[in-house]
Amino acid sequence: MRILEVVGLTKRLGGRLALDAVSFTAEEGQILGLFGPRGSGKTTCADCLTGVIQPDAGRIIIDGREITGVGRHDVGRARLARTFQVAEIFPRLSAVDNVVVGLVRPPFRRLAPWLRAWRRPSRRREALAILARVGLADRADARAGLLPLGAQKRLEIARALAGRPRLLLLDEPLGGLSDAEARPMSALITTFRDDGLTVVLMEHRMEAAMDLADRMVVLDRGTVIASGLPERVRSDRRVIEAYLREDTGASSR
Repeated sequence: MRILEVVGLTKRLGGRLALDAVSFTAEEGQILGLFGPRGSGKTTCADCLTGVIQPDAGRIIIDGREITGVGRHDVGRARLARTFQVAEIFPRLSAVDNVVVGLVRPPFRRLAPWLRAWRRPSRRREALAILARVGLADRADARAGLLPLGAQKRLEIARALAGRPRLLLLDEPLGGLSDAEARPMSALITTFRDDGLTVVLMEHRMEAAMDLADRMVVLDRGTVIASGLPERVRSDRRVIEAYLREDTGASSR
């Protein structure tokens, strides 16, 4: 079953064509790798999908419902959640309270009802279960800002899971992690697929995440240059050239 359909997504930023008629799909229970070198358009694409910015043209359809042009809150109601390259957590709160914030979503007009919802024991129990899901059960009462990077990234995923999404966008979840941290993160991501959750995995370094993806879409300069099964995309000449160009540019600076 198709969960996500992106058709002709186009966006200009500062006079530059950041996305040029980008189209792709994702199926239920699939990990779709959205890869590309720096500046390829991955983050711009994610920003359009999640209502952070509005596309200039194109359509975004989630589970049969068009969400093109809606705001961030409406995207959440469509059961799409996202993490970011730099984990967005509340550093002074405990890990469990970070997840409780994600659970208490109704837009209360007054503070008192919101606080009552926050303090319900059932909320904490639910938050603890989500922390256990991402391997942070033993860090529940730890201050979020003092957690190591890998744990902070898993905490942000836990906050995203609090919205009970059907589609989860992970923006460079392996970025900055050591091999020891990346292995449990990779294992966690595969469990989402096993549970029927659809994942769009956005990564700069394709090789680090390629083994996780069922299908791949590779962007370069805002354009889809390759898509399909990993073994085919890996050897695509345009993909190789895009990454070689980036490596050459980096080494010349």
